[in-house]
Amino acid sequence: MASNGKLKKELGLFDVFAVSTGAMFSSGFFLLPGLAAAYSGPSVILAYFVAGILILPAMFSACELSTALPRAGGAYYFLDRSLGPMFGTIGGLGVFVATTLKTAFALVGIAFYAELFYKDIPIKTVAVVLTFLFMGVNIFGAKETTWLQRILVSVLLAVLFLFVAAGLYHLLFVQESSVTSSRMSPFLAHGIGGLLATVGMVFVSYAGLTKVASVAEEVKNPERNIPLGMMLSLGITSVVYVVGVFILVALIPEPELILDETPVATAAKSLFDWLPGGVGVLLVVISALAAFASTGNAGLLASSRYPLAMARDNLMPRRFSGIGRFGTPVLSIVVTTGMIIFFIVAFDAKGIAKLASAFILFIFVLTCFAVIVMRESKISSYDPGYKSPLYPWMQIFGILNGIVLIAYLGWMAVAFTVGVVVACIAWYRWYAVGKVERHGAIYHWFRHLGGLQDEGLDREFRGILQEKGLRSQDPFEKIVARSQVIDIDHAQVDFEEVAGLAARSLAERLPIPETAIAEHFMKGTLTGHTPVAGTVALPHFRTATITEPELVLLRSRHTIRIPSDDPSTEQIEPDQKVRTVFFLVSPELDPQLHLRILAQIASRVSKPDFEGEWNTAVNKQALREVLLRDDRFFTWVVTEAYLQGKGGIAVKDLQLPPDILLAMIRRGTEIIIPKGGTELRPGDQATFIGDPANIRELKKSVQSVKA
Repeated sequence: MASNGKLKKELGLFDVFAVSTGAMFSSGFFLLPGLAAAYSGPSVILAYFVAGILILPAMFSACELSTALPRAGGAYYFLDRSLGPMFGTIGGLGVFVATTLKTAFALVGIAFYAELFYKDIPIKTVAVVLTFLFMGVNIFGAKETTWLQRILVSVLLAVLFLFVAAGLYHLLFVQESSVTSSRMSPFLAHGIGGLLATVGMVFVSYAGLTKVASVAEEVKNPERNIPLGMMLSLGITSVVYVVGVFILVALIPEPELILDETPVATAAKSLFDWLPGGVGVLLVVISALAAFASTGNAGLLASSRYPLAMARDNLMPRRFSGIGRFGTPVLSIVVTTGMIIFFIVAFDAKGIAKLASAFILFIFVLTCFAVIVMRESKISSYDPGYKSPLYPWMQIFGILNGIVLIAYLGWMAVAFTVGVVVACIAWYRWYAVGKVERHGAIYHWFRHLGGLQDEGLDREFRGILQEKGLRSQDPFEKIVARSQVIDIDHAQVDFEEVAGLAARSLAERLPIPETAIAEHFMKGTLTGHTPVAGTVALPHFRTATITEPELVLLRSRHTIRIPSDDPSTEQIEPDQKVRTVFFLVSPELDPQLHLRILAQIASRVSKPDFEGEWNTAVNKQALREVLLRDDRFFTWVVTEAYLQGKGGIAVKDLQLPPDILLAMIRRGTEIIIPKGGTELRPGDQATFIGDPANIRELKKSVQSVKA
């Protein structure tokens, strides 16, 4: 079970891909092409391609928000933290209802293909049984859920790739080209209007792409895996959709196609006639069942995270936020299962699911707007690992195309969306008002107009930064390795004195006067901007006069008094006593790097072993190594055997593994920041930093040289 009520990070790149892909393939390919062709004719092929383009703004926006704020709840969390809790309620409850409706439809849709082999199958009974099965898997863990998802998606894609390969072979080498051409003409059978209406209809086939955002909290390395997984998913799905629908249109005469509820199975009869006993159709049925089941499984997984996330924020009863023994939100999963079963039993889920699609489009519009709000709010702790390209034009395009597509879905869809929004606002007014004091990032955007700011939001985002940790390209090890160290073992000193000592050290490297540096540290501390955790203080500031961060580590054997009174409050806070002070100065132009370094230091000093290791460190290099991540650095004493009798070797001539940096050389009491021509000599203590695998390779290499 994850600590502090957090969900366990168990999902890797393929899991992200499987959830996104499985959430897209179902009715969009196995049921919809014939119905869509009735509105557009052969241009239904183009409609699927255009719809894949139009989903890009929502995908890029969801990627950015997910990598900045990897929390359960996806759209709910993004909208709540950007536009405020009322919009969060609309996003959370609305998407929860819409997603459970579409999940119910996917599970009922299994029957359309199952009936090809089993007549009079009890459709709803089978759907309910499958829902209970998926509930059990979801309760046992997200990893177990995505393990099943991997199997379903792998089976689905294997059969679909076989279908596409057989279809292209048939059209190129078996079917007469004149037949194919005749079925493509007239291409725009119902004009541009028919094409646009069809784009709106098939767009929902891609809507499941962003479902993975709701499980972002459970994704390992979300800054890489979420964007890459979603992009791979959209790329493969788009190709299968466009090429697959082209095969269906070219293979099945239009009058038959528009009446066919199982067009892929119909096509398989021609494409796989070389297989005995209807095996080809059986393969398609298996893939269709895998598609509908994967959509149902992914839908339950994603939907159940909305009540969890809302309960954490007091927008739903707190008991929904509970995490069970397997690290999953059991009550939320059970209630979501009940909702899905209710929709299966009580409604024609197919008709309602189309209306739910309009609401999901509305959420896509708000998601694009949320990115604009987050960027323009200028909250320094908003730090996405992936940034949407072409900002803000990508988001503006997404907002406009979402509004147009909703309009093309008809007045019933618009009325349904308005009704859901009204119901969500009513819930917020009845249940949440008075329980929530949080504001969204939009208040930061309005700060220039004298509006409110929610400082709690900035603190929350900083906490997320600490959880996410450093990025692979962040120079944290380099900064620590070349940091200056002050070790005080004489009588007690005050903060002004140690700030002066740090300023004197930093003035040797920075183009800033010593007095100005000390003044920055004192000003930040006296105005309550110096974090203090236990016996550690972190004075810091940013300046436009430098290009890379500088750090001073200070240890005192006696306590140092840190002024802690915040002049912005009425109460007088007592001074705090610390023994360790880390002074950080960073470039003005990269506030996110500055915050990530602070978050990494805070994360390290909060570990139970920090204080013991710090207090017993025997020298300045040992103090640096307490902060360094063990697997990313290596300190080595250069031997004469390694130099093979030479008096020294230039740094540029070292045979180092890729991406390894020699950060510092300690020669006696002298600290040397190496350059290409700097020589390594026997007895030098060299500190290397880099990727863990390459550090292990370096250790093996130098340790293999015998003295």
